Amino acid sequence: MPSPSAPAAHPSSARPTSVLLANGVARLEVTLKLTTAILALAAGVYTYLGVRELLNGSPTTVFFAAVIYSVAVSVGIYAFWVFMMQFMPHVTSGIGRLMMAGCMLLGSLMIVAMSSWLNASALAGAAAIQQHLAITVQNYTRDLDRANSQAIAAQSLLPDIQLASSRFAKLAEAERAGSLTGTSGSGTVVQLLSQMSTQLDGLGQQVQESGKRVSALYEQGSKSLAKMRELISDRGPIATRSDAFATESLTLMGVIANLQQTSVAPAVRRAATSLSSGFIAPAAGGRSGDLAERQTAVVGKVEGAIATQAALLADAADKILALPRIEPTRYQTLSPAEAVLRYAGDFIPSWAGAISIDLMPAVLVLILCVVHAAIRREGLPAASASSLTAADLVTAMQVAREVEDARRAAEARPAVAPAEAPPAPTIEPQPAPAAAADENVTSLSSARVGK
Repeated sequence: MPSPSAPAAHPSSARPTSVLLANGVARLEVTLKLTTAILALAAGVYTYLGVRELLNGSPTTVFFAAVIYSVAVSVGIYAFWVFMMQFMPHVTSGIGRLMMAGCMLLGSLMIVAMSSWLNASALAGAAAIQQHLAITVQNYTRDLDRANSQAIAAQSLLPDIQLASSRFAKLAEAERAGSLTGTSGSGTVVQLLSQMSTQLDGLGQQVQESGKRVSALYEQGSKSLAKMRELISDRGPIATRSDAFATESLTLMGVIANLQQTSVAPAVRRAATSLSSGFIAPAAGGRSGDLAERQTAVVGKVEGAIATQAALLADAADKILALPRIEPTRYQTLSPAEAVLRYAGDFIPSWAGAISIDLMPAVLVLILCVVHAAIRREGLPAASASSLTAADLVTAMQVAREVEDARRAAEARPAVAPAEAPPAPTIEPQPAPAAAADENVTSLSSARVGK
């Protein structure tokens, strides 16, 4: 036989699940509101940090405007989720649930629009601007390398120019010994060959000087890039670093433009054109007719060689000039919010954290819906003595006392009523006297006989 005290040892084991759930909801009501308030406060703080970067004006105006906006966001978020916690779990109809779910979805979208992206800006704004600076540096490095490559491409013409100059100089030396015309001396042919060699030497010097200027400009651009990388890796305020970065970007754009203008390819193209089209064959200066004819023949051959060399230089210069012109990247200053939106795919964890702060109460609302559905499914039992409070017991005792008094008064009325009533006549039987006494009601026929 089980001990009578056994059920009392574990009173909670006999309590229905619905009672436990209802008590749990009642105990956690303050916790739910406090949690919602803390989450709304956190959203307001990060909203303040994000919106402060978007406002312009005096520091006082920016401060108060950001505070007012963040307070409005916090109050709106708190009120919305408290409303959802109070009403959504108790809506049981299908249409009502759909409408409440639609309201929650609409409210969540509005919260994301007015708060979450600003929270993400506060969480990852500086990192997003740093990424923007890093990508810009990569683009500037690419543009500088391309501009330098095009500028030094003309340096590839220098060996051909020097080779042609040396060739003409050697022919001039050979002609002094009479190798071309058969007559030694420094006549017309020697002068012509020396003149072509001198022109090509001058063109080669221009190419060499251009190479030195290109090297100096490229070194200057490399220093600007190094300064930009230092600004990216620095720990100072991101706004200050962004301004310094913009200054260096302007300097670097000027370097890239100068590199494109420093290219000697146009000068080589013009020199090659002048060599071929501007060539004027000198008159033979030989004292005899035979020598003059030989000089004229050599001059014709020299003219053909000059035309061939000029065509080669012109073709090489045209290939360099045909390269597309470089348009250097322009640095665009971004606010933290704009940078977070542009590079949103690279900051998914920050976006997830920002949205979770605002929409975490939605999980609590769904939990409440599930719990209240379980309570309704099982139903709450009648209250027992173990679950009543002192006030409930006092109220129950008072109600029981009033019920007992009313019962006693009802029992006392039938005993007095027959003694006061007149005797019924014998000629007419009384129908159902017991029922009348029980109901404490005088029948209509009895009332007429009494009169």
